[in-house]
Amino acid sequence: MAWLALLLYLLGLLLAFGWRTLTQWRRTGDTGLRLDAGQPGTLRWWAKLLFIAALMLGSAGPIAALAGLPSLPGLNHRALHVVALVLTVAGIAATLAAQLAMGTSWRVGVDPTERTHLVTGGPFALARNPIFTAMAATTLGLALLVRNAVSLVAWLVLVLALQLQVRVVEEPYLIATHGDAYRRYAASVGRFLPGVGRLARHD
Repeated sequence: MAWLALLLYLLGLLLAFGWRTLTQWRRTGDTGLRLDAGQPGTLRWWAKLLFIAALMLGSAGPIAALAGLPSLPGLNHRALHVVALVLTVAGIAATLAAQLAMGTSWRVGVDPTERTHLVTGGPFALARNPIFTAMAATTLGLALLVRNAVSLVAWLVLVLALQLQVRVVEEPYLIATHGDAYRRYAASVGRFLPGVGRLARHD
C-alpha cells in the first residue's frame, strides 16, 4: 500500500499544482500562483509554512512506511484499505473538479491588490472552500492507506494550515474585495462542509 499511496500522492500533486498551473497559464498567460507569504511570524506566514510542511510530510509518510516504519495498531483492516483508496481517488478527482470550476479566477494564494470574480456555483454552492475540503479528504485517505504516525501528522498539519489560510487570509480578503456579496454567500454556504461554518452577516 505504501507504494500505491506514494504514487497517488505524486499524481495528486502533479494534477493539482502542475497540470492546473499549466492550464491556467495557457488560458490566461498567468500561472495563478500567488506565493508571497507576507512578513515572517505573521499568521499568514505560518499558514504558508504549515502548508509547505504538510506537503512534505504527505510524501514522507509513504516513504517512511517503505523504509520500515510500522503502521499504527488497530488500522490494518481490508475494509479500511478499500475506504482509504476510494477516499484518496475521490479526493484527487474532487480537487481537480473544484479547481476547474473556478475557471480563470483560480489562484494559489492571495494578492491583496487583485480582484477576481467571486465563484459561487458548482461545488462552491455546497462549500466555500471545496478545493481545500477535497485536499483534506485526499490526505486523510492517504493517511489511512499508509497508517503510520507521519501520515496522520501530515493530515493534521494540513487541516491546521487550511484553517489558518481560510480564516486569516482568504476570508478577510474576500470580505474586503466583494463586501456584501461575499457576506451573503458566506451566510448561506458552509466553510468546508455544507451548512457548517456559515458566517453571520455582521462578521
